Amino acid sequence: MTKKNKSLRRCVGCGRSFEVHSLLRVVRTPEQEVMIDFSGKRNGRGAYLCKNINCFERAIRSKGFERTLKCNIPPEIKEVIGKELEK
Repeated sequence: MTKKNKSLRRCVGCGRSFEVHSLLRVVRTPEQEVMIDFSGKRNGRGAYLCKNINCFERAIRSKGFERTLKCNIPPEIKEVIGKELEK
């Protein structure tokens, strides 16, 4: 019997690796739109964030999203991500 490999991704805030399903994915689509990807399957470049408000704040300060997605993140998207993490 073979074991299935778990997909790991690195949080842009703290830098630790987690399973994909435990992270929040922010994606830059081919149309250059930045949004939260709740399905985890949207086409585009993704940045992963653990569901911790402190990691989110660290990612904003260190520009982790901008570096990973290779674009500027609009303030309204940052606000939406912050509200999602507060839930």
